[in-house]
Amino acid sequence: MQLKLGPLLRYVDETRATVWVETTGPCEVEILGHRATTWSVHGHHYALVLVEGLRPATSTPYEVLLDGDVAWPLADSPYGPSVIRTPRADGTFRLTFGSCRRSAPFDEEGLKRFGPDALVALAERMAAHSEESPDAILLLGDQVYADDPSDAVLEQLREAHGGRHGSEVADEIGNFEEYTWLYYDAWTNPAVRWLFSTVPLCMLLDDHDLRDDWNTSLTWRRWVTSQPWWHDRVVGAYASYWVYQHLGNLSPEQLTQDATYRAMLTLDDEDERTAYLDAFAWEADEDPASTRWSFYRDFGARSRGVRLVAVDSRCSRHLEPDERAMVDAHEWEWVRRHTVDATQPINHLLLASTLPFLLAPGLHHLEGWDEAISAGAWGPRGSRVGEKIRQEMDLEHWASFRKSFDDVTDLLTDLVRDENPPTSILMLSGDVHCSYVTEARLTAVDHPGTAIRQLTMSPFRNPVGKHIRVANKVLDSRWMTTLLHKLARSAGVRDVAATWRTAYGPWFGNGVMSVTIAGEDWEVEVDHAAVTAGRQTLERTLTYGG
Repeated sequence: MQLKLGPLLRYVDETRATVWVETTGPCEVEILGHRATTWSVHGHHYALVLVEGLRPATSTPYEVLLDGDVAWPLADSPYGPSVIRTPRADGTFRLTFGSCRRSAPFDEEGLKRFGPDALVALAERMAAHSEESPDAILLLGDQVYADDPSDAVLEQLREAHGGRHGSEVADEIGNFEEYTWLYYDAWTNPAVRWLFSTVPLCMLLDDHDLRDDWNTSLTWRRWVTSQPWWHDRVVGAYASYWVYQHLGNLSPEQLTQDATYRAMLTLDDEDERTAYLDAFAWEADEDPASTRWSFYRDFGARSRGVRLVAVDSRCSRHLEPDERAMVDAHEWEWVRRHTVDATQPINHLLLASTLPFLLAPGLHHLEGWDEAISAGAWGPRGSRVGEKIRQEMDLEHWASFRKSFDDVTDLLTDLVRDENPPTSILMLSGDVHCSYVTEARLTAVDHPGTAIRQLTMSPFRNPVGKHIRVANKVLDSRWMTTLLHKLARSAGVRDVAATWRTAYGPWFGNGVMSVTIAGEDWEVEVDHAAVTAGRQTLERTLTYGG
């Protein structure tokens, strides 16, 4: 028996951890004396092992045993042991995040096309300097590219579906089995595999985890759901996302309440489990309120009040033209319940979304204008033009869902008006293939004691072309921002209750961003990947404190 994928360290608190694995067959998985029996769907075998009784503020090496035989760590691994680190005694917490990672070799061609891999570089740094290890990693979407797979996966697809040539999706992922190829391709790099085994992971999905422009608009959705390949594609996407990514986001208490996880553990027959998971996945797309992909975690010593709220800004959208929302009412009520209405004070709020809340001001105005004309501000012809521009330019961020943008500013306003307002509200995002730090202020309320920042980091490994970089800088120029602001107002778009400016960036290279929180203080570090003496390394671009 062997590990096919993993181990992935997922949830960690003061005394507990969960570790996810995929194995080559049915077996008993053991970690630090705690055991779990695998369960299977679609011919694949998985387990999520709950490890209890860990000591606070310690680092514990671990092995993975399958039916009593050691399967991890690998004998030829150049990295150190995999460890479970429980939160530090002083409450200091360090989160590293980013998004958008393509799989490709590290030969001359791969480095030329995609550059060095920031996650590989992070692992190399950790192996050499363990004191720089993050306490958690947040993967903010596009963990895999179902619509544009790597050359290795593309070869598998063409071998498996030689007769599918000519279809518009011939070279795209089509079902659960093919999704497993993506994860295997993305997560078996030795450095990344070790990294994921020793730093707790949180994950959110974005469009390329299913298909580019996913849920951009009602027009897009009506088209895609009419396609003959859509059913298998969306079922495979949601089912595999639940297994490979979302399941590990849940705490042990949340796992006991999760009906799908309970079914995986209690149904005796693989066909029954597969049917159950596929039905769950189909309903998740047909009725977004039937499930929830957003999640929250409290980090560090509990008294410090560091909370991550990760908001699904892709699956829970409401696309009806008269009431478009990035996050539907059902989901937004949940967001408010775990922020404004949280049962304990939040000293530092990490509010995460795959798509940035705050864009360059010029792009913000462009998206507001496009939403307005798409909704009919300039008549039927303007609506058609607006929809075409939206899909061609990917104008689908929070700025293009103005109702939801206002919901965010209202939430921030309510937070800073509280008698115990947060010291910081750090909004973490990816998606846009550049990184930047934005300083923001609300206009409806004074908040001298609360720093509000948009921290955006992407890509891990998928740089954009020069023309995109030029367009980004033009959109951020003063004259273009002024012009687009006037254009938006001509379509009836009112100003929002916040102002902001790009304080640092944008940068366009592959990299990671880290937030370190210690008591009342917070600090941001931006690192970009490079190749130094034949090794992938991280070079510090910015240290920025609050």
